[in-house]
Amino acid sequence: MSLPAPELVPRPSLQRLFLTGLLTLLPIWLTWVVVKFVFVLLSGISSPLVVPMSERIATWFPNSLGWVHAEWIQNVVALVATLLVILAVGVLSRRVVGQRLLRWVGAVIKRIPLASIIYESAKKLLDMLQTEPGTTQRVVLIDFPHRDMKAVGLVTRVIREQGTGRELAAVYVPTTPNPTSGYLEIVPVELLTPTDWTVDQAMSFIISGGAVAPDTVPFTRAGERG
Repeated sequence: MSLPAPELVPRPSLQRLFLTGLLTLLPIWLTWVVVKFVFVLLSGISSPLVVPMSERIATWFPNSLGWVHAEWIQNVVALVATLLVILAVGVLSRRVVGQRLLRWVGAVIKRIPLASIIYESAKKLLDMLQTEPGTTQRVVLIDFPHRDMKAVGLVTRVIREQGTGRELAAVYVPTTPNPTSGYLEIVPVELLTPTDWTVDQAMSFIISGGAVAPDTVPFTRAGERG
């Protein structure tokens, strides 16, 4: 009795292997880019103070502390110093003295023409993202680029149309995978598709390119559902 011939398993092509490796490394690379950006940003805040100080320490104690002159050591110390300052500000902001100090700093910034506009705009945006708007949900879907396609947006404010009084929503639409860039749309409230997503869920959905998402989404507006 003859044995059946073994089945030949097709070898993956070079193109398929390349795509598999690329898709495997892409999340790791994206995570590294974001972490590196945050690391450089935070360490750069304290670098003007940390770098000269570390150079002086290395000069005073060349035999025992000469290693603090290394660039990566300076970056780590600058990062830790920045994180400690942020934590200290968070602690102070919960105390009366810290709140008075922050109000004083804000009053000083408001006296600077260009800085006052940036400061007030950023402060209002952060405050709005932490509170629910009065007439619509925070995370919504808007028609983009046409009616049968949607984009995730964050309602930052509800205003009224001049003359008619119709409610209009200012919607910030973040981009993937960097939600800090995006564009602003003014959309009639009745054309919004409200969701029950939290801001954290929306950010995870945008940063991951849709890979991390709730199980359901109300794609069609309530008035159009049959």
